[in-house]
Amino acid sequence: MLEFKEPSPKKIAEEKIYLDMGVSEQEFTMIKDFLGRLPNYTELGLFSVMWSEHCSYKNSKVVLKQFPTSGEHVLQGPGEGAGIVDIGDKQAVVFKIESHNHPTAVEPYQGAATGVGGIIRDIFSMGARPIAILNSLRFGELNQPRVKYLLKQAAAGIADYGNCMEIPTVGGEIYFDACYEANPLVNAMCVGVVHHDQVQKGIAAGVGNSVIYVGAATGRDGIHGATFASKELEEADDGEIAVQIGDPALEKVLLEACLEMIENPALIGIQDMGAAGLTSSSSEMASKADNGIELTLDLVPQREDGMSAYEIMLSESQERMLLVVEKGHEAEFIAICKKWGLEGVNIGRVTDDGQMRLIHHGRVVAEVPVKSLVDDAPVYKKPSKQPDSFLLNQKLDIIDIPISNPSAVLKQLLSMPSIASKEWVYSQYNSSIGSHTLVKPGSDAAVVRIEGTRKALAVTTDCNSGYLHLDPYQGGAIAVAEAARNVVCAGAKPLAVTDGLNFGSPENPEIFWQLEQAAAGISEACRKLNSPVISGNVSLYNESDEKPIYPTPIIGMVGLVEDLDQVTTQFYKQADDIIVLLGRTLPELGGSHLQKLKEKVLRGRIPQIDLDYEKRVQDVTLTAVKQGLLHSAHDVSEGGLAVAVVESAFGTNLGVNIKLRSDLSLSALLFGESQSRIVVSLSESNLDKLVKLAEDADVEVCVIGRVNGDDCTVFTVNNQTVIDCKMSELEQAWKEGVPCLMNT
Repeated sequence: MLEFKEPSPKKIAEEKIYLDMGVSEQEFTMIKDFLGRLPNYTELGLFSVMWSEHCSYKNSKVVLKQFPTSGEHVLQGPGEGAGIVDIGDKQAVVFKIESHNHPTAVEPYQGAATGVGGIIRDIFSMGARPIAILNSLRFGELNQPRVKYLLKQAAAGIADYGNCMEIPTVGGEIYFDACYEANPLVNAMCVGVVHHDQVQKGIAAGVGNSVIYVGAATGRDGIHGATFASKELEEADDGEIAVQIGDPALEKVLLEACLEMIENPALIGIQDMGAAGLTSSSSEMASKADNGIELTLDLVPQREDGMSAYEIMLSESQERMLLVVEKGHEAEFIAICKKWGLEGVNIGRVTDDGQMRLIHHGRVVAEVPVKSLVDDAPVYKKPSKQPDSFLLNQKLDIIDIPISNPSAVLKQLLSMPSIASKEWVYSQYNSSIGSHTLVKPGSDAAVVRIEGTRKALAVTTDCNSGYLHLDPYQGGAIAVAEAARNVVCAGAKPLAVTDGLNFGSPENPEIFWQLEQAAAGISEACRKLNSPVISGNVSLYNESDEKPIYPTPIIGMVGLVEDLDQVTTQFYKQADDIIVLLGRTLPELGGSHLQKLKEKVLRGRIPQIDLDYEKRVQDVTLTAVKQGLLHSAHDVSEGGLAVAVVESAFGTNLGVNIKLRSDLSLSALLFGESQSRIVVSLSESNLDKLVKLAEDADVEVCVIGRVNGDDCTVFTVNNQTVIDCKMSELEQAWKEGVPCLMNT
């Protein structure tokens, strides 16, 4: 194998090699101006990854500025490895969501697994012990063989990594649509808990302090991963798709070693070597301290022979951390590494000249201003254009979709993969490791106990991308509202949001308009619901053959359960309980699952959301939970009221008898997806108290039926029976929806 000969700075400029590295003509001129000369190949590589969309947010920064990022309890907003929110008693919750979409499309097992590994490192690099993992997945329709392969491999990768790390995977969501067939989405979220005095930041402070490399040796996997994630799949060349290989057993000891090292006050800063590897971690840590950094690359542990400076700096090998420690204390940290069987090597020092200086084979091979790498990336405001289809859909109110057999329709909806049970996937996850999981996957939100307290965290991920396809502003607001509704139904007060913004190419004005509108809707909902955005991730260029995915801004939300007695699930608890609907049902069928089932296409005006009303519905529900009035609470979302009512009976051996009166069409009443609705069950003795809470808040409240002790599911509308079947038959359809397709 011939050794690659790096082109000279002159050749790079003359042959415009920089274009192949994702650096535009304008950006190359900027780099020359910052350096006062032509960059060499390694220096150009540093800029290419740090100025990629994945690292610099150069196409999305103008949009992200509108997010509310501060609040009474926010200790750390965007800008570090993860966000942090105070939960009282000198404790805080640390959480973030990240995407690993392109790697999963290329190699689904490792792509998904290393996505989980990366987000876990973001959490423990902040000083927190991870206590829960969630995910949000999008795949094509399950009748396609490759989609089944992708789902099977990605689920296995997520499960194997989390299980080996002994961190429970407690929740998430999965949607299926043809738009994701070539470009699946894998977003992983991790939640941890930290004491205030142990919070860490990625900062290279203190001139002369040492830079210590900890963890796995560096290989050639994942080189240029950040730029790969900033392109459409077809544009990536073979050198950009060396997907990272994960080693969860190594990460487990890395976690324990880092949490031990954090106890040492000589630790100044710590950061995961994630996207852009050693380049991003070292330059970002130096930039935050207004310092420079010098690295001797010959000292970097390497698992392959003959690695160049370019390869060492751009590798995205997994399970690696970068530390800055006080000079003279290096041996203490290296000793901890040895104790845990890890490599720990002093590879550099903090300088006062603001430069990133790289030494390899005894000579300086790169010298660039740290600030130019980290802070001076160009920021673009891309052209934005509202698509013609948007106004057409806004003018189309769909109030009825004729149905002749509501029982059959209900079974069909329950078996749709996006609504059906996801047990086929989450049964692979160990959701009980550590014995802190109080509510496992399957309810509106998972709940994890905070050790040594009476408190717990409710966690969820949410996004109906079909809504955003038709109306990105309303869809973005609904994603936040539904996530908040989910944690409220678990008995928790919403705290804050982390977002994973998955979109197509920002070069397309209609896609950039989607991003702007979705961010505006998310921002408005976060303000109204007092849930600031404290962390997140942007993943653009998710398209293939010029076909973009639906706009998919995943909302990860964490809520605080103030007392364990308040933990609530969606499931009915006993026969003869009253079933009550909080909220109002409107004639809204655009973008619904019923529409997709019957018409095979999404169109029309989606359900609208009144965020003030949404807040009142959530407040009534949470107050009722705290007063001990409710036995169950379940958000009405995909599939509408009928689906929500029967979902709460699955696994309980209970049935329902529902009696409705309405002027709405049968399809809108049973299967419309109007927002701000929650189905609750309670003892009849508590009904008056709930009604008063709702009426005082100006929230509609309606008794819609009772829980029964047999296998019956009966819905009557205006005194006519429209659904009459066995609950066990409905549950079977729901349980078999995904396995039947996976096994055919």
